[in-house]
Amino acid sequence: MRLPPTLAALACALGSAAMTSSAAPPANVYDAPLKGVFEKRERDWRNGAIVYQVLPDRFAPAADLDAKRHLYPAPKILRRWDETPRRGTYVESARLWSHEIEFWGGDLKSLAGRLDHVQQLGADVLYLNPIHLAYTNHKYDAFDYDAVSPEFGTRDDVKALAKNVHARGMKLVLDGVFNHMGRNAPKFKDAEANPKSPWRDWFYFGPQYQSGTRTWWLAENLPELNLENPAVREHVYAGRDSVVRRYLRDGIDGWRLDVAVDIGFEHLHGLTQAAHAEKPGSLVVGEIANYPKEWFPAVDGVMNFTLREIILRTADRRMTPALAMQMTDRMVRESGIEPMLKSWLMLDNHDTPRIATALPDETQRRLAQVLQFTLPGAPNLYYGSELGMTGGGDPEMRAPMRWDQVSDANPSYAWTKKLIALRKAQRALRVGDFRLVTSQHLLAFERHTDRARDTVIVVANPGAAPVTETVMMASSKLMNVWMMVDQLTGEKVPIVTGLLDLTLPPGRVMVLVPELSPGGGYSAYKRVQ
Repeated sequence: MRLPPTLAALACALGSAAMTSSAAPPANVYDAPLKGVFEKRERDWRNGAIVYQVLPDRFAPAADLDAKRHLYPAPKILRRWDETPRRGTYVESARLWSHEIEFWGGDLKSLAGRLDHVQQLGADVLYLNPIHLAYTNHKYDAFDYDAVSPEFGTRDDVKALAKNVHARGMKLVLDGVFNHMGRNAPKFKDAEANPKSPWRDWFYFGPQYQSGTRTWWLAENLPELNLENPAVREHVYAGRDSVVRRYLRDGIDGWRLDVAVDIGFEHLHGLTQAAHAEKPGSLVVGEIANYPKEWFPAVDGVMNFTLREIILRTADRRMTPALAMQMTDRMVRESGIEPMLKSWLMLDNHDTPRIATALPDETQRRLAQVLQFTLPGAPNLYYGSELGMTGGGDPEMRAPMRWDQVSDANPSYAWTKKLIALRKAQRALRVGDFRLVTSQHLLAFERHTDRARDTVIVVANPGAAPVTETVMMASSKLMNVWMMVDQLTGEKVPIVTGLLDLTLPPGRVMVLVPELSPGGGYSAYKRVQ
């Protein structure tokens, strides 16, 4: 029916108001229970945040390295920034591997000087690997949690960094290594030497242990803390002046917990409650490689190794798309969408080969990266991987940042920024629910809220041959014969009674959103949100 011009203009205005007004009533009875749910998720910075991970020693060289050389006494070595880490030899005097005590000279002040890069990339959270006083370059062997390693700076530098990060609209998360300390920690050395030491019960001693002490995974440099001892818990997280609470008072916004799976449900829950009591809305993310179900609310989120493995195995064709989607759907249903949104989804980090090395085929790598930015979770970017930096096993993946490669002419850098912009533009990718799109041979899912305009349909062909297939979208609000638009290429695909007819070449991914108003002053979405 053709409306008179004045009525057409009114209908267009009313339709636009219905699509944009946050006060609009629910579109149907099924939306009523969802009213306010997604708005609440958006107000929580932890949901769907983009996390940028930095090794302080390797991110940016200090302005005056000569002035710092005394901080790296032998057998420690200070390397040139253009040197690549290599697997070393065992140093008997230090009882460590030589590559654990080779440094590149980065610190908190030099990091602060490069925050423009992190901000302009689009990160919401800056996550630092451990900065506590310790002997090694990686600092997972803490001597004193209350002190910052002098190679990196001081507690005042942490406070200054937090203020700088906050001024840029970002959050700061530190790495908490609370399952174990370092063998040369003063508390442990006193406890080891003196059975009557006040620190004796902070650790585990006995002939049943290989080295006379319980150490993490038999690594002699990492004696485990006795978290069953109330005094240890008081120091780490339970006390008003505990490590966890004091750093939050210093301005940090959360903790990533090293080997959190070894800390266990009970102590993790206590730590998380203490963090929330100190700073409501703070984040506790656990390094838990197990299936994530039931680790909540002991932690707010996990480092989602399970979903990472599903993505990598799908991208390099070790897992079928159908099985990948079945696993992902079950994980989200059993774990809950809220914890999944707070869980960090990484493709690489300081313990794994870099993604450019793990997936050298660019098509496969880009497919995996699209999934990282569209599946439920908080994408965790490892410094330099946005540039296409390569690196295999430890310590190659911990090479110093390649600042010479930061350029829009770098295809990896431009691609990463495109994915970040896509995610920021699409509300459902940040805070939306997840459901499957029915398909036989393609990987297909939907991210959605209670508003049709937020819908994102992701369809991928990880296979080696083209796939032509009809997929069904289980969304009652996507309008028949209207178009879905691929946000990666601009290609348009018509909706046919809830179906999409697609032909995808090998490695192709489509990120489809509804075309709400293609022009002409009319929209089929005028009476749905």
